[in-house]
Amino acid sequence: MTRKGLKVYLIAGEPSGDLLGSRIMRALKQKTKNAVQFFGVGGETMENEGLKSLFNIADLSVMGFVEVLPSLPKILRHFNEIIADIKAVQPDVILTIDSFSFSIRVHKRLIKAGIQIPHAHCVAPQVWAWKKERAKTLGRYVDRLFCLLPGEPAYFTPYGLKADFIGHPVIEGGADKGDRTHFIKKYQIPKDAKILCVLPGSRKNEIKYLLPIFKNAVHILRQKYQNIFVVIPTVSTVRRQVVESMSHADEPYIIVRGEKERYDAFAAADAAIAASGTVSLELALAGVKHLIAYRVAPFTAFLARRLLKIKYVNLINLLANKELIPELLQENCTAEKIADIITAFLRSKKQDAREGLKKLGWGGQTTPSEKVAELLLQMVAEHD
Repeated sequence: MTRKGLKVYLIAGEPSGDLLGSRIMRALKQKTKNAVQFFGVGGETMENEGLKSLFNIADLSVMGFVEVLPSLPKILRHFNEIIADIKAVQPDVILTIDSFSFSIRVHKRLIKAGIQIPHAHCVAPQVWAWKKERAKTLGRYVDRLFCLLPGEPAYFTPYGLKADFIGHPVIEGGADKGDRTHFIKKYQIPKDAKILCVLPGSRKNEIKYLLPIFKNAVHILRQKYQNIFVVIPTVSTVRRQVVESMSHADEPYIIVRGEKERYDAFAAADAAIAASGTVSLELALAGVKHLIAYRVAPFTAFLARRLLKIKYVNLINLLANKELIPELLQENCTAEKIADIITAFLRSKKQDAREGLKKLGWGGQTTPSEKVAELLLQMVAEHD
């Protein structure tokens, strides 16, 4: 195999994986001087880098024990489509990104089918929080694992799995490089406005559970601050759902799309309400005071409380071992409590969450995507 014929198969099951996948694609194109072809499943940012996705990743972007059940037939159909496509493409390497439960089944099926290509997975399952046996499972079906947290490789190397700490992709995403002036001018936002970012998630069930609560919180805040300007950055997986949900809102708002608009909004924001996830790291990098709020189906919450062995759900809080970012989870995820915390932020309460970002590789010379690209090319060369 020569680099001229390099074929890389990528599978990203949700928007955060899509962002990481697009940066890895960009790094691979740079390192191979564009002598690479991409196949697989991804979202709009991976498609912007040249991937023709096999199907819409919104079909895989489901989270929760109860919430996933209605989507199982569609997920199983897509699983079989992926396996058939990989057999047809015959890639030189396969990289799955996050979505462990789905990804590991792909690797397992390919190995059982006797398809001999290097297998890599990016974003380690959180075995330090629950399901430690997943470390052993990965060692059976994956050749190399790319970890986002510095302490993660040690959980997997005892099982013979090559595991590398690459750093967290949020540090190269540009969340700290938004243009406040451009954003305010473009949307004609009054100088005295308090700009509030509302980020209800990237999955359909998150919009279902969280957006109504966030809207009620905004309504409470508007009774205190008449000059609040609401911005809702969204992604392709839930954009239509967000637009439909907000169409009957009483207060004015704008919905923005794409990384640039998202990061410009962060630069302009005085505070933010966000679902748990990568977005909190982006907001921290941008220096935006924010809280995370999350709610799932009652039975999902019941199981999670018995399975999870962590004090916090926010990664910054876990790294710092203290609550730097307020967490309002399940019964505490109410419009009133959200409004109280945002009120404190708007009254100049400080929040310094950047200390945890250095542990994720912030300030390093090589980006996470560049490290992944180098290691993937190394895997292909060794396989030859």
